[in-house]
Amino acid sequence: MANLKIGDGLDGKKNPFLDLDQGGNVMAFYIWIDGTGENMRGKTRTLPRKPTLVSDLPEWNFDGSSTGQSTGENSDVLLKPVAFYRDPFRRGDNILVLCETLCPDGVTPHPTNKRHACRERMDKASYQRPWFGIEQEYTMFASNGKHPYCWPEHGYPGPQGPYYCGVGTNRVHGRKIVEAHYRACLHAGIKIAGSNAEVMPSQWEYQVGPCEGIEMGDMLWVSRWILSRVAEDFNVVISFDPKPIEGDWNGAGCHTNISTEAMRHAGGLVVIKEAMANFEKKHDEHIQAYDPNMGEDNKRRLTGAHETASFHKFTYGVANRGASVRIPRHVELEGCGYFEDRRPSSNADPYTVTSMIIQTMILDGIEQNLKGYSKGTQTFGETTCNKKPIDLAQLEVKVKK
Repeated sequence: MANLKIGDGLDGKKNPFLDLDQGGNVMAFYIWIDGTGENMRGKTRTLPRKPTLVSDLPEWNFDGSSTGQSTGENSDVLLKPVAFYRDPFRRGDNILVLCETLCPDGVTPHPTNKRHACRERMDKASYQRPWFGIEQEYTMFASNGKHPYCWPEHGYPGPQGPYYCGVGTNRVHGRKIVEAHYRACLHAGIKIAGSNAEVMPSQWEYQVGPCEGIEMGDMLWVSRWILSRVAEDFNVVISFDPKPIEGDWNGAGCHTNISTEAMRHAGGLVVIKEAMANFEKKHDEHIQAYDPNMGEDNKRRLTGAHETASFHKFTYGVANRGASVRIPRHVELEGCGYFEDRRPSSNADPYTVTSMIIQTMILDGIEQNLKGYSKGTQTFGETTCNKKPIDLAQLEVKVKK
């Protein structure tokens, strides 16, 4: 037992069967979010030909009683394909298929399906062309899922300081996984924008975006699946827990950068600051939406220390990484651009996060204006900024949070 190894039996050698001809068939790996709201499941089916549109993909089903999404007496949950990507593992014409979950009637969104409501809100707000860029932090653990990857067997590594964006074996752990994930995302068609080692050893971050509307949630979920799948080949476990190590160690977030059409035009800073008042009013609702356990996960992270704001109070500031929302310095100088909501936890559902942001930032105002318009007390559809637009690069997702 002392020599027992955890692995696939190939001892690092290439699988000799993966270059076999598929006879013109396509292997499609269907992916969905399970009942936890933070873990993903998936399974493979054969397609007779390469699809060109999402509508070419057949619906499917799974046993929801094994994923926390139904009972055994009525176990079928339906899978509706909503997007597909090139498969970086099987390659060729094989694909990854992202799915929504539906109830047995084939129409009603399953209660665990957060994408459906998000898409509806994005459609309503599409005239503002909301752009998002998300910074996904995560921590690597050994194959038992309990010991941080490459940490000392007994005790702790040296204090935080030299690890962020570091180089060298004594400072950086897991770079091969990071590089593999980056390439896999590019191959799949994910809009990965960058990556960097984080403040705590064996903790990393990558950025996805800019993405418009529902695409943000789609791409972040698939990028998470790809990351965990890459880590399988290295016998490493990926944790999205927002505070994986207690004590004087940074937690992990899912900082969300946001911009609307009005914010990207000259004078957009005024629009951003107007949005801050709305965010402050609904701080508690956002906190509950920003992790899958109604804020309980994030409570361990948002302490006011380690580059976080207080769990209980909304704040914003320019270049302030201890605030709930950070307005970048260059946005203040240029008078337009985007802002960063630093509250979402690393295990947050990006559909829920972006949906909540759109509701607070855009739709609440529309609904209020509609009420006023019907009473003749407000002018509906007024625009704020329509001068020279800034370049798309202004929404770049910064390497440093």
